[in-house]
Amino acid sequence: MKRSDIPSLDDLRAFETVARLGSMRAAADELALTHGAISRRVAKLSRDLGITLVTPEGRGIALTPDGDLLAQATQQGLSVIGEALSSIRDKEGDAPIVLSCERSVAMRWLIPRLSQFQDAHPHIPVHLSVGGGSLNFAKDGVTLAIRRLDFAIDPAWHVQTLLHEEIGAVMAPEMSATFRSGDYIGLGSKTRPDAWTTWMNMHPDSPRPKDIRLFDHHFLLAEAAASGLGVAICPRIVVSDDINKDRLVAPYGFVADSSTYGLIFPAKPGLSDSEKKLLGWIESVFLTISNVEVDVLE
Repeated sequence: MKRSDIPSLDDLRAFETVARLGSMRAAADELALTHGAISRRVAKLSRDLGITLVTPEGRGIALTPDGDLLAQATQQGLSVIGEALSSIRDKEGDAPIVLSCERSVAMRWLIPRLSQFQDAHPHIPVHLSVGGGSLNFAKDGVTLAIRRLDFAIDPAWHVQTLLHEEIGAVMAPEMSATFRSGDYIGLGSKTRPDAWTTWMNMHPDSPRPKDIRLFDHHFLLAEAAASGLGVAICPRIVVSDDINKDRLVAPYGFVADSSTYGLIFPAKPGLSDSEKKLLGWIESVFLTISNVEVDVLE
């Protein structure tokens, strides 16, 4: 085939995504296009080549033998292009890495430590955005994302486990006597309204709050607790610095719940060297969370 006969890269990329995900709709979501646009690009590619590439199968598609052969070649080609672009970005040294993070984790854990990475790697700019739940990396312009893994994971993503979450009841040191008497307000998050019930089931002999009030975010809970407004159920990662500074105490320690935090990014084209350095640093700082000591009631 002459170079002038090679189909459009946009059409090939659309086909590769459909082949990888097995669905026009899933491909449209990943590429931030409409279902119709994806369908038209795949149909055009098929016409240009004069072969059938996909056939309907249930709610998705199946590859023909020719389609499977082209999918493998296209995936390899796009991977090579992606690696070359990553190398170019690394040489330029000025393409920012966009790191998306859960709001409370960003404010109470990541931001206070991010200068460590920037001091060690001043040539690697990192832009921080906040967000939670699922995302579209291409549409949102995100490189890496730190997330609580409580949503469906796209098979096109790579997931690096960072932390199995622990929760605990935290309060200002001067609230300890009030807590033991049971004359206190329980503070909870609207994102996890059952946290107090879960914690009390784990600690059936603990003093019960006389009332429970909900806040929008855990970073607000932590600050409210440190200000003496009540006793908050918070993730360890959100309050570990306050415990180290004696702004908060956790008399019952922390217990694991069923949730996990992870670092996610598109599996293809993979990470550049700069992005790998940021990933390694994130993993290292998350490991320090378990080193926070707490004084537990005997």
